[in-house]
Amino acid sequence: MVETLQQFASDNYAGICPEALRAMEDANRGSAQAYGDDPWTQRAAEAFRAAFQADCELFFVFNGTAANSLALASLCQSYESIIAADIAHVETDECGAPEFFSNGAKILVARTENGKLTPEAIRGFALGRTDIHFPRPRAVTITQPTETGQVYSLEEIRAIAAACRELGLKLHMDGARFANAVDSLGCAPAEMTWRAGVDVLSFGGTKNGMAVGEAVIFFDRRLAEGFDYRCKQAGQLASKMRFLSAPWAVMLETGAWLAHAAHANRSARHFADQVAGLPGIEILFPVEANAVFLKMPAEVTAGLRARGWSFYTFIGDSARFMFAWDADRSRIDALAADLRALTQDAAG
Repeated sequence: MVETLQQFASDNYAGICPEALRAMEDANRGSAQAYGDDPWTQRAAEAFRAAFQADCELFFVFNGTAANSLALASLCQSYESIIAADIAHVETDECGAPEFFSNGAKILVARTENGKLTPEAIRGFALGRTDIHFPRPRAVTITQPTETGQVYSLEEIRAIAAACRELGLKLHMDGARFANAVDSLGCAPAEMTWRAGVDVLSFGGTKNGMAVGEAVIFFDRRLAEGFDYRCKQAGQLASKMRFLSAPWAVMLETGAWLAHAAHANRSARHFADQVAGLPGIEILFPVEANAVFLKMPAEVTAGLRARGWSFYTFIGDSARFMFAWDADRSRIDALAADLRALTQDAAG
């Protein structure tokens, strides 16, 4: 058995949480109908409807790229456009998948200070040009939490949704870390989505402790027309669907999805508290979910890597540290101790 020390480069590094693993093992007994016509998938669907207090339509896909791209494609014609923040995952890290699956819908990129869209930015795109030579805006996508680890408040989401309704736009939420945002705001899932005006949600399971699988949730069932065909065409219709849906059922029914997110968020805050005020170290963005971005001297960055730590550097040339459902307090403390020692050495 190969064991590796825990790293904080990405919450994708984490293994499968016990609840999800147990659900997959339970689902692996005997035979079940394929393509979602199984008891686990039906149970998961009902668990989602109970959690969101809505008669929503939902689909399970393998990954976040598919969830976001197919959801946005369902909202747009090929001659239309999607308004997004400049550092949104759909713009910077989906390899053009939203454009591909929509047959060419263009992403309109709004420059932001912190990865958050504003009603003013949305209106600027929607009203700036209305001639036939410009790809007509049709949808808006917001990332919750944002790529900088910050969370849209309920008031911010409601204001964006109101602007969308005013302008005839549909609102999609990229919730790869949706559970972390729910914990951060201390609200019900419904309050952050359909009650705030969100039309479609991509709910991330992988970063919440599952092996694989994201849910696409349509709060307006009319928007889901043909989405099952989109999934099939895109290679996202799982034949053994029970292994995607079973973990969702258990995670939602037991509350594990929120408990794991809360632990990840607490871990990020614990790390941030330990490194705040170190010489030469700047916490670049408020720590509101499970991410900490640090601006560090080059010698400190190199020193951490020399000591075996893995992390990504991007967004303002900062180092990003992500904390997952299984974040180990002793490893967090070890990272903070190494960072403390390196900053003291750098300060002379």
